[in-house]
Amino acid sequence: MVIESWKPEDTYEFGKRMGEAAKASSVYCLNGDLGVGKTVFTQGFAAGLGIEGPVNSPTFTIVQQYDDGRLPLYHFDVYRIGDISEMDEIGYEDCFYGDGVSLIEWSELITEILPDERITVTIEKDLTKGFDYRRIIVEGETV
Repeated sequence: MVIESWKPEDTYEFGKRMGEAAKASSVYCLNGDLGVGKTVFTQGFAAGLGIEGPVNSPTFTIVQQYDDGRLPLYHFDVYRIGDISEMDEIGYEDCFYGDGVSLIEWSELITEILPDERITVTIEKDLTKGFDYRRIIVEGETV
């Protein structure tokens, strides 16, 4: 599936729809360059789960947990991970295979531990279509 987003609000709304449809034990891999809107998508996704508080990228903590929605959200940012063993140290398996939803920014850095069943969301810029334009590509079972 390919979605075109013409402004950040479109990216947020698409993330929100995906969050509304998310099921327990789902893993969402969120990829794209710096500044493409991964955090905006994640904020919408969290809103779709019913999470009302602020949602920011957990760049320096690797994972941020939100429990105030209809499902727990485990928001990973593995951009700064030094070694895959760091994922073991934070108990990633409990998140990936538990009762919540895992959303992983920069997931291409930890492909060897990702479950086979996952949804991959890639956000790309195309400056020929405008500064705020984004192409959002979704791969995997979304329903």
